[in-house]
Amino acid sequence: MKKNKISKNWIIKQHRDPFFKQSKIQGYRSRSAFKLIEMNKKFKFLKKETYLLDLGCSPGGWSQVATKIISKGEILSVDIKSMDNIHNVNFLKGDLLDNEICEKISNYFEKKFDVVISDIAANTTGNRNLDSFRTGELCLVALNLAKKVLNKDGVFLSKVFMGSVFNEINKKARECFKNVIKYKPQSSKKESKELYIYCKGFSKV
Repeated sequence: MKKNKISKNWIIKQHRDPFFKQSKIQGYRSRSAFKLIEMNKKFKFLKKETYLLDLGCSPGGWSQVATKIISKGEILSVDIKSMDNIHNVNFLKGDLLDNEICEKISNYFEKKFDVVISDIAANTTGNRNLDSFRTGELCLVALNLAKKVLNKDGVFLSKVFMGSVFNEINKKARECFKNVIKYKPQSSKKESKELYIYCKGFSKV
């Protein structure tokens, strides 16, 4: 009974959410599309010729946004979950903890990526500290992969939660990027610890 009540409350909140409503009106698969739209408007990292790697892409909201901008580059979207086809998006299903999948990503195109974006979040447990820690660990996995596949001066953008792992992520990012900025989009829920780390100017360490 309690679970049904929580589910009902979640549905009510979703339908009151203006970004959820707009995602349905504009045909985006997730409200998170508006986070990427806002961050790209601010930082201008997606361009026509961009070679983009979208990690944790399912259901595909960020990939949809990218296809509206990238026309002469390439998009590779990766997730452990399945994703319905999106025109001009290459999809690879697999686990980033699998070395074979990482190798496939590294060799997917003849050139390296200009931008790596990650909206990966661990499955929630209800324990905020634990959820923050697990999502932080996934961010570190994405960052380590980005260091292998990015072009010089490339960009890395990732979801992260304020918590015990954040300082480690920030430190490691600053070791190989010229600029590291914390940013919370307007479409990110106010009560959430979620924010994004924008890293620009990649250089091998």
